[in-house]
Amino acid sequence: MAWVLLVVAGLLEVGWSVGMKYTEGFTRLVPSVLTGAGIVASMLLLAQAARTLPIGTAYGVWVGIGAAGAAVYGMAVLGEPATAARVFFVCLLLVAVVGLKATSGH
Repeated sequence: MAWVLLVVAGLLEVGWSVGMKYTEGFTRLVPSVLTGAGIVASMLLLAQAARTLPIGTAYGVWVGIGAAGAAVYGMAVLGEPATAARVFFVCLLLVAVVGLKATSGH
């Protein structure tokens, strides 16, 4: 169950990190409230998952999902450059997340 919570926390991290783009420096109310709620929910789920998973694994997976997801969203939706190098390094992030899961012992 901790892994499910962690993956959901990571997906929420993607949501709030992308959401910051739409807050325009936290000057827009609705995107700011949704982003803030996403931050809180993501952190709460991360904390819950870290009760049973090693913190280095939990935090690494959480950050990896968030960073890879935000990068993919930026390339797919926001028109950020999708160079071969960027795609390669996003893939490396995902390999690292899978590696942390595989070696966590849980």
